Amino acid sequence: MRDFALFTVIVMAGTGGELCVSRAMKSVGEATSFRPAEVVRVIRRAFRQPWMWAGIFMMALAFFALLGALSLYNVSFVVPVTALSYVAGAVGGVIFLHEQVSFQRWMGVLLVAIGVALVFFGKN
Repeated sequence: MRDFALFTVIVMAGTGGELCVSRAMKSVGEATSFRPAEVVRVIRRAFRQPWMWAGIFMMALAFFALLGALSLYNVSFVVPVTALSYVAGAVGGVIFLHEQVSFQRWMGVLLVAIGVALVFFGKN
């Protein structure tokens, strides 16, 4: 049960953070050039977005949960199981960001999910 809870926090907080940052950056817009003044302008606008701060908080939570997982389990187990974030990212992108995901991408997501299940339930 502890395994499930820890990896759920890693996947959900990490993916949630990425979705929040993506939402913030979509509202900020892209940098028109890579001149220092333009980059600073975009960064300032990004840090005024509440979604950015929510994303940073969630990604930090996921990072510290990942550190905990790495202190308990082998990296050969932790890294493949956290790949479930690809599945959560695709689902979150559709629901939260209203993105379109092609059939081929869904098949890729399914393969990742099958791989994660094999690693998680086959651990010693």
